Amino acid sequence: MSTVEAAAGKAQAMVRDSVKTVIAASMVGTAIEFYDFYAYGTAAANYFPKVFFGDTTNPTVALLASLLTFAIAFIARPLGSLVFGHFGDRMGRKTTLVVSLLTMGIATFLIGCLPTYNQWGVAAVAVLCLCRFVQGIGLGGEWSGAALVATENAPEDKRALYGSFPELGAPIGFFLSNGTYFLLETFNDNDAMLAWGWRVPFLLSSILVIVGLVVRVQMEETPIFRMAQEQKKVVKSPLTEVFKKSWKEVIQATFLVAVTYTLFYTLATWSLAWGTKTVEQGGGNLGFTNQEYLLMLMIAVCVFAAFIVISCVNADKFGRKRVIIISSCCLIAFALLFPFLLDPAVVGQRNFATNLLFLCIGFALMGTAFGPIGAFLPELFDANVRYSGSGIGYNLAAIVGAAFVPTIATWLSHHWGVHSVGLYLGVMALCCLIAVLSCKETKNVDFTK
Repeated sequence: MSTVEAAAGKAQAMVRDSVKTVIAASMVGTAIEFYDFYAYGTAAANYFPKVFFGDTTNPTVALLASLLTFAIAFIARPLGSLVFGHFGDRMGRKTTLVVSLLTMGIATFLIGCLPTYNQWGVAAVAVLCLCRFVQGIGLGGEWSGAALVATENAPEDKRALYGSFPELGAPIGFFLSNGTYFLLETFNDNDAMLAWGWRVPFLLSSILVIVGLVVRVQMEETPIFRMAQEQKKVVKSPLTEVFKKSWKEVIQATFLVAVTYTLFYTLATWSLAWGTKTVEQGGGNLGFTNQEYLLMLMIAVCVFAAFIVISCVNADKFGRKRVIIISSCCLIAFALLFPFLLDPAVVGQRNFATNLLFLCIGFALMGTAFGPIGAFLPELFDANVRYSGSGIGYNLAAIVGAAFVPTIATWLSHHWGVHSVGLYLGVMALCCLIAVLSCKETKNVDFTK
């Protein structure tokens, strides 16, 4: 091939989708991902203890059992990242993302169609767990593919900003999920929610899935993957390459992300139960209703979205490491202090100011830590194993940082008090700090290699 032909091929490979298409394709899938998880987390905390575990005489045991089903998808996610990562690095980002979205969407819709324990008995719980597992498989291929669609279409000096597009799917999905529950609980009593209302968010997810599929089917393959194909850099076994040459980066990625999972599900799932349930039910007796707490969460998630963008702009300017080091140090301090804001002996019951302060500070730190991850993780890996490497690290973090967080935090707070939950979060933040200090700065890495 002549130099002119090679240059022409490279130029063709670097043709990008429009910014609007990149935003839509990368954001819509992660919005659905987080919508599904928030919907399930809220249902697991508030409704599933009675819908699927109603025969349990101890409410705390029922809550713990319900939250354990929440963990199943996180356990399945690394398996999904192995499957979808392999095909994403072999066949391309586009096709893989379409299949992962469809898998996730079907499983979520079916959860909304399930019979209850009173109708099917243990079989209902078994099918719930199966749907949750399949949902996790689909989710395992979602984030890393969406992050690559964003960053592999980005100008070199704006990769972190483009990487914020899939990250912004998190607050969008959260807002849609909590907004749906808020409206349902406004117009229906608890009996109606237990009878049919809990199903609505899962069934409505089908609308988001259809929109996501339309956008993704129409998008182009990323220019960097097309370039890898033209240069014949696509490897036959991306997984072998990852574990042979990039195992250190997988471990780093796992602990970079794990604390954001721990923080998020502490804020969004555990604290919901802590704030709305009595001590006998596994809560903290803070005296809030579900509606009140969901409204506070919806306010705080706007802070989350703002700080994702702020942190990504700073990551493009000052580097990924500096932003995450600062966020990790702040998280350690927050972990030691936030229990005082949730201790009824200190703040009393129904203290909206202190609880909203807890949520807003927590989500601000969540946005700061989570934002740069959209660029940082893909930058740790070469283009020919990027889908696999970033996906495995991200989804292993889901097990380490999130799978059992609501269950562990509920158990800790029930037996050792709310301050033990703070220590748990502090340990995870320290692990993140150690991981980021061991990483190289990737701001100026050649992303085409």
